[in-house]
Amino acid sequence: MMEKFLNTITQGDCVKLLKKLPNDSVDITFADPPFNLKKNYNSYKDSLKVQEYLQWCEEWLTEMVRITKPTGSIFVHNIPKWLTHYAAFLNTKVDFKHWISWDAPTAPMGKSLQPGHYGILFYAKNIKQIKYYEIRHPHKRTRKANILAKDYGGKKNLLHPFGPLVSDVWTDIHRIKHDKFRDEHPCQLPIHLLERIILMSTDEGDIVLDPFAGTGTTMVAAKRLGRQYIGFELDEHYAHITKQKLEQEQSISKIGKSWVSFYLNEVVTLRNNDWESLKDFYYIPKNVEEIDTTPIVLKTKMSVIKLPRKIMNNKQVLLFK
Repeated sequence: MMEKFLNTITQGDCVKLLKKLPNDSVDITFADPPFNLKKNYNSYKDSLKVQEYLQWCEEWLTEMVRITKPTGSIFVHNIPKWLTHYAAFLNTKVDFKHWISWDAPTAPMGKSLQPGHYGILFYAKNIKQIKYYEIRHPHKRTRKANILAKDYGGKKNLLHPFGPLVSDVWTDIHRIKHDKFRDEHPCQLPIHLLERIILMSTDEGDIVLDPFAGTGTTMVAAKRLGRQYIGFELDEHYAHITKQKLEQEQSISKIGKSWVSFYLNEVVTLRNNDWESLKDFYYIPKNVEEIDTTPIVLKTKMSVIKLPRKIMNNKQVLLFK
């Protein structure tokens, strides 16, 4: 039964489709469900009574837990209001690992603090068996002087050349704000957000499942990183867009033998244990303290391939010879 859904997008109701998958069959599940905020989706409503919405959420969450392997992870993206309910439910079934705060400010809503982040719940099917890799992102630098934004005091000699380990607060990945980079979907996530999640929780060839595929961000990220994928999407039009994108996508997001996440020609996420093989592709100052004023840069022996803008969000992928 798995082969029918593997490496494709299937149009249909996610709960019904999830029930067709066997227990412990998927390496990670990622869900970005409708937020029940009356968004204008193409063919379905985003407006249910609270208890009806939460009951429906428990149905697909239960199935996500069931199909995830003991070594796997469950990720759920939503606003804090609903994540608190999800967490209370998931705490009875699987092991909590992190609440990731994705810094993504929205418009003021009045009579409340301005919403400043979305959350991503990160649960382990079994905390003792979970597959997990530490990841790094580039040092944050000032806009004009291009020096390190953080003062490391007398510890600059301990700097990692590429950048710090990623924490549970993500401020370096931004929402897609310009329509020219968006698909016909009201809630599209950045591809490199999903690439980061996939890099820290899977290996090449692992299976990534998204029950609310939308226009295919999770599937594109998985394919780009050499993973297998399963996508379910209720809307036929969104599913068609995803199929078109996947036909043009390639598994090329790597340097040498290491999978990495690119954005605007720069590596924005890599695995900590891949650094030894990746560092030879960078010009790095001999004195690590010089990184304060001298960013490391990729060497120039590369080919640059630019895929269609709608597929890549105007992102170029670097292939090293």
